Amino acid sequence: MFGTIVNVLAIIAGGLLGKFLGAKFSENISSTVMQAVGLGVLVIGTQMFLATDNIIIIIASLVLGGIAGELLRLEYWLERLGEWLQSIVNKGNKESAFAKAFVTASLVYCVGAMAIMGSLESGLTGSHQTLFAKSILDGISAIIFSSTLGIGVAFSAIPVFIYQGSITLLASWIQPFLTAAVIAAMKATGGVLIFAIGLNILKIKSVPVGNLLPSIIFACLFAYFA
Repeated sequence: MFGTIVNVLAIIAGGLLGKFLGAKFSENISSTVMQAVGLGVLVIGTQMFLATDNIIIIIASLVLGGIAGELLRLEYWLERLGEWLQSIVNKGNKESAFAKAFVTASLVYCVGAMAIMGSLESGLTGSHQTLFAKSILDGISAIIFSSTLGIGVAFSAIPVFIYQGSITLLASWIQPFLTAAVIAAMKATGGVLIFAIGLNILKIKSVPVGNLLPSIIFACLFAYFA
């Protein structure tokens, strides 16, 4: 769990620092930084998507995952969680950006190969090198995200701790199922979701990314049994 704890602390530190720096930015600078972040997220998502050549699995997973997510109303519950955390922090002072920051950062930090493989490495071998590298990347990106989206970014450390910590603790059970094909499908599907987050940040299209999260599970199942 040590690697995950370091990752969580990096996100919190980056989120707090970014919030402080964001207050110093003019509106024009904040807008430009936000656009730069959105473009960067699009690039990351595209790179992850190129990890697979089986597009049919990805499309099928997105369709079925989207249906499951809509039925479960995952986006709604993620936003309610963000608003609940916001109410605790701000004592009822409405800040609509808080939930958006929390959901966006949580998805970016949890949807990715490094989160899964690093947690597995930590649980199976006791080595935390991958999570240490992820901590550096997450800490830097948290500064950028928080400077424009707000303090909600720091609270994304909570789902990161739960998600990565669970994988670490269950590593010995999960590892046999993570074949190369499963990892590639998982990474590619996650890339599509991160690309969608970029579209949201740039306000090109509002995509309910939270409702698409089950797509990753479907991608893993399809790739494993195929």
